[in-house]
Amino acid sequence: MMRAPLLALALMASAATAQQEETVVTGTGAVLRGLDKLNATVDDMTLQAGDSTAFGRIEIVLGECRYPEDDPAGNAYAFLTIREAGVAQPVFRGWMIAASPALNPLDHQRYDVWVLRCTTS
Repeated sequence: MMRAPLLALALMASAATAQQEETVVTGTGAVLRGLDKLNATVDDMTLQAGDSTAFGRIEIVLGECRYPEDDPAGNAYAFLTIREAGVAQPVFRGWMIAASPALNPLDHQRYDVWVLRCTTS
């Protein structure tokens, strides 16, 4: 869930500036990490673009993952939609940035999800 319209504008401006400064490549998928704060379990999930996966009581859908052309393991950012089971309204929809997970985090009482890297094959 977007915290404020200003945050969305800042993210778009940041992405536009990054694209002007460096060439960005779209990966085939992403590696995400999920934390269940209640059970203290951590799982890594690999998703292909357009795929979804269940993590506990949430569903995560990966739109796409992008990364700097000269650094595939570097500053990945992924467009995610995250919903609670049985709820149509997403609890999160937007870009998550691997190098700055606190910039636009999932705000959920039980789960944390963040981007580790893009996949390239």
